[in-house]
Amino acid sequence: MTTKIEKIIYQAHAKSTGGRDGTTRTSDGLLDVKLAVPKEMGGPGSGINPEQLFASGYSACFLGAMKFVAGAQKIALPADTSIDATVGIGQIPAGFGIEVQMNISIPGMDKEAAQALV
Repeated sequence: MTTKIEKIIYQAHAKSTGGRDGTTRTSDGLLDVKLAVPKEMGGPGSGINPEQLFASGYSACFLGAMKFVAGAQKIALPADTSIDATVGIGQIPAGFGIEVQMNISIPGMDKEAAQALV
């Protein structure tokens, strides 16, 4: 199923140079970081890596979507709701793939209600 966005309300732009050993910077300059290959992949681990950025963005966006759904359903989402995201990278037959695992914490909400929200 393909869903087309009717009206784009926001676009983010970032420019990366040098790949995993380079830099990435958002157009507004609020994010400007040195990238480095993690030690686990044979690199120096001296900078942030793309998987860390992906985990941060994915978990923040997912939590934002949960807040939207909770609001539409008149459900109070606790302020300390959090998402712990883990992004893994590894080989697949066609090259490399990524996987994401999210552990969602909604303190004070019973498991059934939390699962329905997610």
